[in-house]
Amino acid sequence: MLTRPATPADAGSITEIYNQGIADRIGTFETEPRTVEQIRAWFEATGPLGPYPIVVVEDGGKVVAFASTSSYRSRACYGGIAEFSVYVARGERGRGAGRAALAGLIEAARHAGYWKLVSRIFTENGASRRACAAVGFREVGTYLKHGRLDGIWRDVVIVERLIEDNLT
Repeated sequence: MLTRPATPADAGSITEIYNQGIADRIGTFETEPRTVEQIRAWFEATGPLGPYPIVVVEDGGKVVAFASTSSYRSRACYGGIAEFSVYVARGERGRGAGRAALAGLIEAARHAGYWKLVSRIFTENGASRRACAAVGFREVGTYLKHGRLDGIWRDVVIVERLIEDNLT
């Protein structure tokens, strides 16, 4: 597997993978599928080498996973913290692509000057929790009834990872 910065040419693959995550209801509170045009607009506004890195993982020349960063909070004191997301193609889950995407994202975030990455994971999403733990994220708490998905309250685990090189 190869991890690399995402490019606009990856918008179709990213859209497909993200829409699988939306449909599967295991990794996001989002409910409406995205279009390639929406992903291209998001991409142009955020990355891959802009303020919010985006990486993809390829296997055999096909994009099988992606990870992205976004703004955490608008206050200046939080300028070195980014939220992150990671998604893996349905047929590729359990093969290490999520872990590879996270490792690549950590490196891209380090180069972009971030000192911390944070996210929230559905408590029952063991695969994401294990992938995060494998690359040094720690679980710091649980938000109970954080949001409703399809009318059902969902709890999320908060994860964070410091990027030591940028803490000086």
